[in-house]
Amino acid sequence: MKTIYKSLIAALVAAPVFTGCVEETFPTTGATQDQLSSSSKATEALVWAMPAYFNSYRILDTEGADYDWGYGSLMHIRDVMTADMAIPASGYDHYQSWQLVRNIGPNYLSTQWIWTFYNKQVLCTNNCIRAIDPETASPTNLAYLGMGLGFRASTYLDMARLYEFLPNEATSSVNAEGNDVLGLTVPIVTEKTTEEEARNNPRRPRQEMFDFIMGDLDRAEEYLKGASRVEKTLIDITVIWGLKARAYMWVENYPKAAEYARKAIDSNAYRPLTREQWLSTTSGFNEFNESWMWGAQAVKEDGAVQSGILNWTSWASNEAQYGYASAGPYNMIDKSMYDRMNDRDFRKLSYKAPEGSGLAGQEPVIDEAFAAQLPAYSSFKFRPGNGNVADFNVGSATALPLMRIEEMYFIEAEAVAHTAPAQGKALVEEFMKNYRYATYTCRPTDKDGVIEEIVFQKRVELWGEGQSFFDIKRLNMNVTRGYPGTNFKATAQFNTNGRPAWMNYCIVLNEGTNNAAIAEWNNPDPSNKYTPAKY
Repeated sequence: MKTIYKSLIAALVAAPVFTGCVEETFPTTGATQDQLSSSSKATEALVWAMPAYFNSYRILDTEGADYDWGYGSLMHIRDVMTADMAIPASGYDHYQSWQLVRNIGPNYLSTQWIWTFYNKQVLCTNNCIRAIDPETASPTNLAYLGMGLGFRASTYLDMARLYEFLPNEATSSVNAEGNDVLGLTVPIVTEKTTEEEARNNPRRPRQEMFDFIMGDLDRAEEYLKGASRVEKTLIDITVIWGLKARAYMWVENYPKAAEYARKAIDSNAYRPLTREQWLSTTSGFNEFNESWMWGAQAVKEDGAVQSGILNWTSWASNEAQYGYASAGPYNMIDKSMYDRMNDRDFRKLSYKAPEGSGLAGQEPVIDEAFAAQLPAYSSFKFRPGNGNVADFNVGSATALPLMRIEEMYFIEAEAVAHTAPAQGKALVEEFMKNYRYATYTCRPTDKDGVIEEIVFQKRVELWGEGQSFFDIKRLNMNVTRGYPGTNFKATAQFNTNGRPAWMNYCIVLNEGTNNAAIAEWNNPDPSNKYTPAKY
């Protein structure tokens, strides 16, 4: 594994408004140099640069880092760090560091890439926010400002939940320098941060970070009232409500989380996926539909798509025969998770049934001969575009979900269950019976049991969408990969008591060279702190 590449902090605060991520990531979808040279179009270009950044390709310009292809890669990293997604041993697996908990400390390129991606995303949002004065802005530009604030809040919400140090069994919150990093998140950089401030910018405690995020979301909610959006790659007020629901869940303010999840549901702008939509072999989880609140969209001209193999479909779809996943690092659902699902639940048909199962052969697939070669529990959830398994120009020009309305139903149910277990139980039963299978029953009745069941069904619902990581870390849940019959490879069969140490991300080492306030305030390295289970 290569060591760190370069620091970003100086560039983050020094870049002029019309440089940075716009020219790097938006050559094909609308923001061109001609637009940026025209004052009437510049603000709009900065707005479109934010969703375009999700498809960033080779931001480190480093050969061999085949995880460097956009936000979907960050989602995949989070999933392989749970017990929900098993990946078989393969020489093509560029995500094994995260699944095997090796080389994820502060002095590795993989750590550098995550830190760089998020901080460049912050730069992208700050460029947009900086360009708009709310005192003089038109209604259209105020809506653009709301979108910029929403994108920034989402970015910092991700970073806060990833980098916040929470207690675990394998590492102490007191780091090697003797500093206690418990509850610390990341530095905050706004459109007004100077270079001098950035060079002495400490990690912020949870409450301060939450207040900052919520301040952005409150302003965004105000500016987006009554505004419409031209497509779901942008943010509207319902997405702001969804982000507020996520943020309140993070700080365990469950009544407020339930309130905002319900606002999103009651907007009546979305409906949960049907069986036909979910299992479609041509459009299943690869295009916007009435369930998706927010998503990212790749087009065939994008560098990631044109790479053939460094894109969402290549890594997420086992059926894309030109892609990485189909070459050996198959995406598989955890066997115990699969076994726990009810056979009446149509979501179970998203995975290849083992031989002898009553579901074997019932899974809708694109190419039966190819599917027959895949191992049991392999995913069929994410389909190549139009079901095209051979041409990456079509198969990889797809959308990926960033937020679906179903998540709001599960947030509401869990949030309510923390104070009223019976009501939370009723809510999850109502959703499951109406939208997944009519005979569903939430069997537990005690608070902990009801919450665990709700979170399990949410993990099933959002499998492969990068969200389960956050619930596991928040709730201090065990990760169990080693057990009789497991489909995790031997070197990844870790069992934890509570949240894993590896869910406290490290900041890249040389960031401290440019920011003295964090030089001795990093999280302890969680690499190699666990050994595979014996059973």
